[in-house]
Amino acid sequence: MNVTPLIDVLLVLLVVFLAALPLTQRGVDINLPLETNRSTQAAETLGQVVVEYTADRRITINKQDVTVSMLPTRFAEVFRDRREKTVFLIGASTVRYGEIMQVIDAAVGAGVEKVGIVTEGMRREAAGGN
Repeated sequence: MNVTPLIDVLLVLLVVFLAALPLTQRGVDINLPLETNRSTQAAETLGQVVVEYTADRRITINKQDVTVSMLPTRFAEVFRDRREKTVFLIGASTVRYGEIMQVIDAAVGAGVEKVGIVTEGMRREAAGGN
């Protein structure tokens, strides 16, 4: 029995599946902020909603502690009467991606249209350090 045609067919199938694999992967499109040299105003004075996820796994919305289970309810309360549906997220570098995505999912579920990620460089700049 000649197995050469069988091996040829299997190799072609392998190449087809390997070529099609990247087309099936999906991700979340994000726009990371560019670091700038201009000063920024404090979020409280602009009436912005700032969510902070600290290294010790505490979540605050505008400096008020919130648990993960309360996030959807709290976001709904905060954004109920707001025209501007934007939240700024500050996450410690030790917080896992999945935990940040839970916060973003809760915000989007409550009607948030834009999520801004605040980087360490932006925080240093706002504090006055370079």
